[in-house]
Amino acid sequence: MSESCIFCAITAGRASARFVYEDDDACAFLDINPLRTGHTLVVPRRHVRDLTDEGAAETIASIGPALQNTARLLSTRLDADGISVLQANGAAAGQTVFHLHFHLLPRPTGDSQLTDWTADSKARETLDETHHRLRAGTG
Repeated sequence: MSESCIFCAITAGRASARFVYEDDDACAFLDINPLRTGHTLVVPRRHVRDLTDEGAAETIASIGPALQNTARLLSTRLDADGISVLQANGAAAGQTVFHLHFHLLPRPTGDSQLTDWTADSKARETLDETHHRLRAGTG
């Protein structure tokens, strides 16, 4: 765990987030600058900088269930026809939080291609509503 890492703080419960899934190895929460409605980050609880970091392979294997369960949740609760999975390693690739994480974006049929990382202001305005739809019926 890194004391200065916001994702370490979120996974440890020291910083708030709109969680949609949690298990012992990972958690998933809504991105605060969503590219699409339901844009969710899946983050391992273990601090790993990126795919090139020592222990990354084991960490990725451990968060497989979180990735799959979150993708299923987004597909069913948000009626997504597909899910885009995005992941960046290093500043040159666009990584801004240096804690391994995966972006899951629900995609309807006919959605425009992702050609930039500009947040969707309407999706941001409806974060609480989206969070409620994804958490409905869970403990």
